[in-house]
Amino acid sequence: MNFCSHCGSSHLAFSIPQGDTNPRFWCQDCNTIHYQNPRNVVGTIPTWEGKILLCRRAIAPRYGTWTLPAGYLENGESLQEGAMRETWEEACATVALSDLYTVFNVAHIYQVHVFFLAEMVDGNFAAGEESLEVELFMPKDIPWDEISFPTVKRTLEFFIKDRQRGYFPTRVRDIGPMKRIP
Repeated sequence: MNFCSHCGSSHLAFSIPQGDTNPRFWCQDCNTIHYQNPRNVVGTIPTWEGKILLCRRAIAPRYGTWTLPAGYLENGESLQEGAMRETWEEACATVALSDLYTVFNVAHIYQVHVFFLAEMVDGNFAAGEESLEVELFMPKDIPWDEISFPTVKRTLEFFIKDRQRGYFPTRVRDIGPMKRIP
């Protein structure tokens, strides 16, 4: 951060402001504290006739890999509204949401990922602007080696096991950094 968004000053410090417990950017001229909080990623597990809808990413990071439709929650949206919007934007699919399914704390990158169970309303879908292609997969045909993010992979693994049992508990988990392959 180079300038205060409140007064425009370049006199910023990164330290623990008086009365706080965490280091933060704060303006030494107007004393405005610039809070930086985790971003929420919201998405769905859209299904249709036993298949799961996945999108091949047309954007970084992880360009060309497969993911569930998801993205950043916008200001003024509920988690549910954001999840449905992201599904429409990435897969041009309308869904009926069901229960909250997975919540992943991805603290090392300041994010929380939330996925909802969802049924496609009419089976229609197409690649949105952020997708190269969109496809319905039977669980046995999911391209596991090409899944974009650990949160997506874990959600899909949970979903497939839970669907076999007919029981979909909400799960809250922590996800650490991805291991780099040399």
